[in-house]
Amino acid sequence: MGHVTNESDPRLLGTYLNDHLAGAGTGVDLAHRLARVHHGTPAGPALARTAAAVEQDRATLLQIMGMLGVPRRGYKELAGRVAEKVGRLKLNNRLLRRSPMSSVIELETLWLGVNGKSRLWRTLRAVANRDARLSPELLDHLLDRAREQADELEDLRGHAVNEAFAAQPHRV
Repeated sequence: MGHVTNESDPRLLGTYLNDHLAGAGTGVDLAHRLARVHHGTPAGPALARTAAAVEQDRATLLQIMGMLGVPRRGYKELAGRVAEKVGRLKLNNRLLRRSPMSSVIELETLWLGVNGKSRLWRTLRAVANRDARLSPELLDHLLDRAREQADELEDLRGHAVNEAFAAQPHRV
């Protein structure tokens, strides 16, 4: 087990932000895939808006990293995207088409990512109290937006659950 100190290490914030950037890239891919899959359905417009917002939030994170002088670690982004694509290989008991559970799992995964992003904005909001390069107002706005995204994703997940289990017999 590592030794915890009270000394500040400037690399910690860079590592933290790059880890979130990797997650953001994965979230962008997932959000766009969900929007494509649900295009033309009642959930389509909400998922298209969410995908655009998730992509915009990733761009904002890159801008914040630039303002703070934090270099991008491309290998972390690549690893996150590879992991997301490998995760898609799970067959959900269907070989050639999506399972009704695919959307439920993907919406839950995206919801988790949005809530992780919310924690990122909250952390940066705390850092903004000591670092004038960060805008508390921008971070408050990003926090509000993440909450709205999470609420909308939860609503969509509820509909997906109802659809997935509506025609299912009640056996386990």
